[in-house]
Amino acid sequence: MSTGLEDKADIETPELVHFVTQQTRFKLLTNILQHPKQLPSMYELEQLNPSLSEATVYKHVQKLIEAGIVEEASLADGKRRQGYPWKFYGLTEDGRAFLEDHNLLAAEETLQQIYETISDKPEKMVKYENAPRPNDT
Repeated sequence: MSTGLEDKADIETPELVHFVTQQTRFKLLTNILQHPKQLPSMYELEQLNPSLSEATVYKHVQKLIEAGIVEEASLADGKRRQGYPWKFYGLTEDGRAFLEDHNLLAAEETLQQIYETISDKPEKMVKYENAPRPNDT
């Protein structure tokens, strides 16, 4: 499966590093990395970034998808449940490799530990956190 990074040969590595480390996009990547299943829904990303508008979160996630760093994962029709999310966002294999190659994953474990300490999550966010994900067996 093509993730898009190999299609971005015209983008130089320093430009891509700069692109992913832009403040908002890097924050969204850290949100993905710290999520218990590393597949947050758009709602969860929005809740973790209350200072950003929903449109801004969506726009930057889409840019990360276009760059081949992030991909959208959807639950199969038969696994979707009313009142729960069915689209999630996670790193592509190439995206994870790119971040690792540029030492941008060094804090992954720490980010997950910090996420576990968040105690004031809205009830809906906790519900969404526990929703089935495409990679659940």
